[in-house]
Amino acid sequence: MKHFTYVILGGGVAAGYAAREFAKQGVKPGELAIISKESVAPYERPALSKGYLFPQNAARLPGFHTCVGSGGERLLPEWYSEKGIELILSTEIVKADLASKTLTSSADATFTYETLLIATGSSVIKLTDFGVQGAEANNILYLRDIEDADKLVAAMQAKKDGKAVVVGGGYIGLELSAALKINNFDVTMVYPEPWCMPRLFTAGLAAFYEGYYANKGIHIVKGTVAVTAVKLKNGNVLEADIVIVGVGGRPLTHPFKGQVAEEKGGIKTDAFFETSVPGVYAIADVAAFPMKLYNEMRRVEHVDHARKSAEQAVKAIKAKEAGESVPEYDYLPYFYSRSFDISWQFYGDNVGDDVLFGDNDPTAAKPMFGSYWIKDGKVVGVFLEGGSAEENQAIAKVARAPAAGGRRRGSQEGRTRLRCQSLNFSMHTHFILWTL
Repeated sequence: MKHFTYVILGGGVAAGYAAREFAKQGVKPGELAIISKESVAPYERPALSKGYLFPQNAARLPGFHTCVGSGGERLLPEWYSEKGIELILSTEIVKADLASKTLTSSADATFTYETLLIATGSSVIKLTDFGVQGAEANNILYLRDIEDADKLVAAMQAKKDGKAVVVGGGYIGLELSAALKINNFDVTMVYPEPWCMPRLFTAGLAAFYEGYYANKGIHIVKGTVAVTAVKLKNGNVLEADIVIVGVGGRPLTHPFKGQVAEEKGGIKTDAFFETSVPGVYAIADVAAFPMKLYNEMRRVEHVDHARKSAEQAVKAIKAKEAGESVPEYDYLPYFYSRSFDISWQFYGDNVGDDVLFGDNDPTAAKPMFGSYWIKDGKVVGVFLEGGSAEENQAIAKVARAPAAGGRRRGSQEGRTRLRCQSLNFSMHTHFILWTL
């Protein structure tokens, strides 16, 4: 049995950023441990569907260990040793007893703690979860961790210039399809929704990306699902050397079932990421937290939230020990993606009436367009494709504006004054965003 003052359970992005914040807060050698079922120190997971799959100069560890994804220092394995942080790798925790503050591994090793930080992330949804016939075929792959990425790279090398079917039209589906096409695969995307990225994209936004991918030679089959490795629900059969499934993930919370309050499919926390069990915190994908900006509980699956929630939780832990306090987590939803030569960013909420602006012609040399969402007379979300760093900062300010405006309404006798702000996003493109 090993005992630690603090245990971070999970070895993904959030674990690395939490460890860095613990170090900033002055954690003492021997106080902190990271327990991870992965065999390597925490790394920036988004690299796996992008740079890791490049045909030339592919990203490899130690190049993308945390915290380089946010422009910080790369935390190599020796960094943890230097800080006195114990990395307990290749260790899967199968049982958690929060009452006795005890964790048990699959190898029957036990660990005790005083404060626990749950950063277990999500487990990938597999076709076998749905009882799909043929779902255990060797050519069906998934992408969640570096072991999955290595299997995919090996398959791509073994089936050069082959045919690939990507099941799913979300982040993973779009990014993997681009990576496979760059590697000269004949790629077909299959997804049941009427357009790609339906949780974020409107039909107008999706039309550009579907057209852009089609122009790159990627075949898109919408409105159906794969019921076997290559057979579609509509009866068509697709030939494939590789089938990659990217249909989402589930918060990995089963070791804590019945021990903590749950909501939105995750573990319920307060604005400091403490759960219903004192001394137990949950961050990143597994946390359902109060989103101050919209005054409701949310669960967010994105690397930006993983980083920031980790830092917030550690600051709150150390402040509580010192009898102090930290501000509540005030998060602005942020999502982004890059593929081929295009990249987009989105801030805020995609609810209300949407307005598409700019030229979303998928054949444009340098496409630049976007959309914004208006609810109750306020801009609540802004999407921009092809923006500069300055322009992306501008749309973030626009998306957050309703929070400040809402607090001012009382002094304005409940009346909201809209003003029109013209933003110049290129030499020849002007459009109007409505802000408070």
